[in-house]
Amino acid sequence: MNRNVYIENKPLEEALALFVDHLAACGWFEVQEEEVDIYESLGRRTSQPVFAHRSHPHYMASAMDGIAVQAASTFSANEVHPVNLSPDQVLMVDTGDYVPPQFDAVVMIEDVNIVHGQYQIIRAAVPWQHIRSVGEDMVEQDMIVPSRTLIGPYELASFKTASVERISVLKKPVVAIIPTGTELVERGYADMPPGQIIESNSRMLAALCQEWGATPLRHEIVIDDKDLIRQAVAEVEAMADLIVICSGSSAGREDYTASIVQDLGTLIVHGIATRPGKPAILGSINRKPVIGVPGYPVSAQLIFNLFARPIIFQKTGSDFPSPQTIECSLARKLPSHAGVDEFINVNVARISEQFLAYPLNRGAGVTSILVKADGVLHIPRGDEGLDAGSPCRITLNRSRQVIENTLVCLGSHDLAIDVLIDILQRDFGIRMISTNVGSMGGIVSLSRGETHCAGIHLLDYESGEYNISYLNKYLNHEQILLVNLAQREQGLVVKKGNPLQISGIRDLIRPEIRYINRQKGAGTRLLLDYLLLQQDIDRNQINGYSREEYSHLAVAAAIKNDAGDAGLAIHASAAIMDLDFIPVDRERYDLCILPNLLRPQQLDSLLTAIRSAEFKRRMQSFGGYHLEQSGQIVWEGTK
Repeated sequence: MNRNVYIENKPLEEALALFVDHLAACGWFEVQEEEVDIYESLGRRTSQPVFAHRSHPHYMASAMDGIAVQAASTFSANEVHPVNLSPDQVLMVDTGDYVPPQFDAVVMIEDVNIVHGQYQIIRAAVPWQHIRSVGEDMVEQDMIVPSRTLIGPYELASFKTASVERISVLKKPVVAIIPTGTELVERGYADMPPGQIIESNSRMLAALCQEWGATPLRHEIVIDDKDLIRQAVAEVEAMADLIVICSGSSAGREDYTASIVQDLGTLIVHGIATRPGKPAILGSINRKPVIGVPGYPVSAQLIFNLFARPIIFQKTGSDFPSPQTIECSLARKLPSHAGVDEFINVNVARISEQFLAYPLNRGAGVTSILVKADGVLHIPRGDEGLDAGSPCRITLNRSRQVIENTLVCLGSHDLAIDVLIDILQRDFGIRMISTNVGSMGGIVSLSRGETHCAGIHLLDYESGEYNISYLNKYLNHEQILLVNLAQREQGLVVKKGNPLQISGIRDLIRPEIRYINRQKGAGTRLLLDYLLLQQDIDRNQINGYSREEYSHLAVAAAIKNDAGDAGLAIHASAAIMDLDFIPVDRERYDLCILPNLLRPQQLDSLLTAIRSAEFKRRMQSFGGYHLEQSGQIVWEGTK
């Protein structure tokens, strides 16, 4: 009998804080990761961002069944004067077929007549019609998902499409569960003698572990013998991240858990002011948490939910589920002990226009109420109970609601946005989604209040300044915050070795050079137009000026895969794709934020992420970025 171990009455919130703080000090919450095949990744969370290994499609592909042609050869075609093309001027293609570089359009087979061996065209083809560009779906080195992403069927399919075979995921914590009790048996049988109890608590707790994303490791039943229980703890300790000892947590003559924890490690709490579950034990052995749960099923699951669940979710990097609650009226009077936090299982039903809560049996050993219960009523410590008809809030078991905390970023593409997405989700639990609509597209979205922020790099031709004149002209929000992310080098991305000997913007008028432009409204396209204006170059002289891609990486990927010869893009895109880069200009890339559309915590987290050392380190690793002003507020407007 353990006379030196006493049961306390520690308040719930104090016990949890002591437990979590102790584990944090032990470094228990530090991220652990492992690499797995993508087919084994379903239901796991990424520990690192996952990037595409191959563009999709990785070649210029026909989007239709038909014939590949040179668009210029069809420009004069109409119904009155059709154009006849010889077989050596066309290539028969099916949907998905490769379109060689000498062709720049596909005419649908429905629009082609074959007359005397000639292909008759009655409608002019537009350059690049019905051709899927390289990376239309995803571009090599595009971030498919950031860290802490839950992997489902669609993510798995995207990984496979992008030739990703293995990924890094958060390691599932292993929870060792040791059922103890001389009276316990694994299975029941017809002539089972009195006093024997079928052991089920460990199975229940193991299932909860799996539901919460942990891996259970169940030990065989151990009889009430201190040395044998100690031996069982030693057996599982090396394999487990968390140890749970079922029963033996009280202060009876065969309750050894507290003394074992005290002997082998640190006993943090023994006795918590909850009903049920008071004899619970919290401690650690070799810097690993140990939880001693009471033997009654209702008590065991409550303590496991209160203490194991939050630390498992934190350990796996998952968002802690926000419980779904409902306002009810209590069906009958419910007295409670003022000195404890009491948790009562209830049924819930709609009666006329209101919901009623019906308290179930409070017996801690009545397993069936866990199956029957629709929810739980929590009566806080200090309350003496509720009268019939009293309003009460019930936490439901039948469904859960997860709080969505999402920021939207519509604007110009840059690798800085990908880095922010990753840091925000991993470190702050904030999800950011980004769509590359160009700088002007971002300005329009901001003016309509459709986005929280936008990446922009808009050059004012007259002043040579970036962004501010556009914000003054187009935005009328009460508050505008312009934060610098980086200054970046823009230039011509060309094939490795620069086989066409391109030296600058003026070379783009050479007819053999296939140029890849950015979409209308993109800051990079505005920069090109400015450079063309400076050098008095007619845009119509550029082969491919009207051909558009929606990101720097897409431009570089097209060049790498021989879908073009040159394009204006940032230095980092060339470096990632192992291409050559010809510097042209240095520009300022800013994030325009509408603070009134963000909650204060979201704004603080966003600015903290931008100003973090990790953001700067990761940006510098790409090359071509200058971060002297990164994180500074370069302009603050009020309308």
